Amino acid sequence: MSSPKGSEKKPASEVRSTATQNLKKKFKPPKDEHLLRKTKNKKPNNTFTKKAEGRVVKRQLPKFKSSHGKTPNSGAVQKFSRPPKTGQKGKEGAQDDQTEEDPFPGDAPIPHARLQKHKRGKAEDLDKNGVTFLSNRIHLKKKEKLVKYAVNLAARSEILLPEETGFLEPAKGDCTSEITQVQIKSSVDITSATKQFDLSMQFGPYAINYLRNGRKMLIGGRMGHVAAFDWVTKQLTCEMNVMESVHDVAWLHNETLFAVAQKEWTYIYDNQGIEVHCIKKLNNVLRMEFLPYHFLLATTNDSGTLSWLDVSMGKMVKRTHTHLGRLDVLCHNPRNAVLCCGHSKGTVSMWTPNFVSPVVKMLCHTQPVRSVAVDQSGVYMATSSIDCSLKIWDLRTYNCLQSYKLGCGASNITFSQRGLLAVSMGNIVEVYKDICTETIHKPYLKHFVGSSVSGLKFCPYEDVLGVGHARGMCSMLVPGAGEPNFDALESNPFQTKSQRRETEVKSLLEKIQPELITLDPFELGEVNRQSVIEKFEEKTRYMV
Repeated sequence: MSSPKGSEKKPASEVRSTATQNLKKKFKPPKDEHLLRKTKNKKPNNTFTKKAEGRVVKRQLPKFKSSHGKTPNSGAVQKFSRPPKTGQKGKEGAQDDQTEEDPFPGDAPIPHARLQKHKRGKAEDLDKNGVTFLSNRIHLKKKEKLVKYAVNLAARSEILLPEETGFLEPAKGDCTSEITQVQIKSSVDITSATKQFDLSMQFGPYAINYLRNGRKMLIGGRMGHVAAFDWVTKQLTCEMNVMESVHDVAWLHNETLFAVAQKEWTYIYDNQGIEVHCIKKLNNVLRMEFLPYHFLLATTNDSGTLSWLDVSMGKMVKRTHTHLGRLDVLCHNPRNAVLCCGHSKGTVSMWTPNFVSPVVKMLCHTQPVRSVAVDQSGVYMATSSIDCSLKIWDLRTYNCLQSYKLGCGASNITFSQRGLLAVSMGNIVEVYKDICTETIHKPYLKHFVGSSVSGLKFCPYEDVLGVGHARGMCSMLVPGAGEPNFDALESNPFQTKSQRRETEVKSLLEKIQPELITLDPFELGEVNRQSVIEKFEEKTRYMV
């Protein structure tokens, strides 16, 4: 058949040449012809290679689809631009910000004094301690980095603490020791004024003790009267008469249990006054101290025996006979949980449940020691004797820093959380400020009690000093004595019932074993080089 006119078929070569000519007219060729030659016969490839650490890694590039659903050419370059979000500047504003430099680059500096306050000791010298194993060196270096980070974080977060301590500031020519409790009570707010009160009772002299969070108070009279109450709201928790002499009282880990050292044995009661345990091994006890992180009840008796009882399991950890006579002076160091005992020969001995003999024995006075106290940091120790002397000691070097002569022998001394020292002399209570670091000539506060003082305790997290005497007890207002900011995970004065249970379970799980009580707590983090070498030699001996 003959094809119609104008519909003759052209050869394929002519059709291709005309198509390329039309494309050349519409689109100009690139200036760099060598690029065109390279990409002319190149197939689209969605992978790229990357050299990393001597090996070639191939990765698949994501495929982007255009608006009409087709995949764009691999040679085409697509730019995706998003509109600036609210609160952000456009391109012009971003360029301006890039040109402007920060006048204060980096983090804000931390004062050196604040860093020293939160410092946790010196860094470990790996070469000096002989740490040769690479794994141990890496582990210790990581630990030092974490400690340094924690110190910086604690020092930087101090600005978030809302409360500050406040002291009495006298006018020119006046002295704060002349200010009475009546004047302080009339000058403060109503809530603080209710914290100053007097209780007149007839079963004294009284021993007193505060709970760790400062909320509850426990008193015990020598004639058998025992009472526990919330001293802020004056709400009575329990009250009883044990019908025999009471020498000392102590709260245990929380307000549900407390211990009473009675005439013959030691008893443990709950918050309703019901007898829970009778510990006959702790007989004729004179003084008691509770170690909260170890759950140990430490006691001394009139025969010179020192005992540690684990109240979580009811197990006697250690009983040591000191051979130093009657032990009626006792306190513990909050830093390392070491017990400090005062003796009739003017010496102060320090004890741990791991040794039969004292770890430290100091000759502090030429006359019998009447009272011993250690501050919250565990650095300073105060001792008093019947020769009217009061001395401050540095427990790092065991040197005497200050020596004072009082009007009479101090029967009771105690430190507050902020370093104030309370001293009782007969029926007079004096409070000293900065006594450990400076030479003091006058007391910070002075208060007259109606009868002889038998017990002194500062209330934690409150500017209150509890005084037990022969006719009852009284509460003094001491501005600047307590820590203004408390850690709710450590001791919360406003904890609920569920929080108390959770805290009890957590503290039991994190209980420190008695074997870890040492004079220097930093020894626990050091490496015993000799034992490591011995283990290494044993392994190599069998390998050969």
